[in-house]
Amino acid sequence: MTATERPILQIVGYKNSGKTTLLCALVRKFRAEGFTVAAIKHDAHDFAFDRPGTDTWKMAEAGAGFVAITSPHRTAWTSSRPASLDDLAGQAAHADLVLAEGFKDAPHPKLVLLRGEEDLPLLGLPNAAAAIVPDGWMPRATGMPVFCRDDVDSIFSFVRTLLP
Repeated sequence: MTATERPILQIVGYKNSGKTTLLCALVRKFRAEGFTVAAIKHDAHDFAFDRPGTDTWKMAEAGAGFVAITSPHRTAWTSSRPASLDDLAGQAAHADLVLAEGFKDAPHPKLVLLRGEEDLPLLGLPNAAAAIVPDGWMPRATGMPVFCRDDVDSIFSFVRTLLP
């Protein structure tokens, strides 16, 4: 299965909107149904992946553009270049589904997390499929399904309708 055949669902929103919390809840739901899930996060800022002083950190500090480490239980790598969501999804060939946090401009179905009225422009992102809102707030006329961010069961049921 290629990255374009594998379902990819994006969870987008501004900082502190609950993206990671929802993504993790959906991972648990899909895992309970027997799916293998890949989770991919976009960070708009620089991030720290490796700890100073480790061998892999030393390799990157020496100038290696790609550093990998593997053990009997896990593998991790870093690259000194950015990657698209589809590039990263291609690395998850073993997964049945990719849940991505961020990548606002990528062309996949999106759950859009809104904190309030000021976030409504996010509903104009390509392939916005549903609005996810805080309990007690309902935006006016979104033109799409709206779910409370704490109603994970309903969000999960909706997401299942988006998958092939």
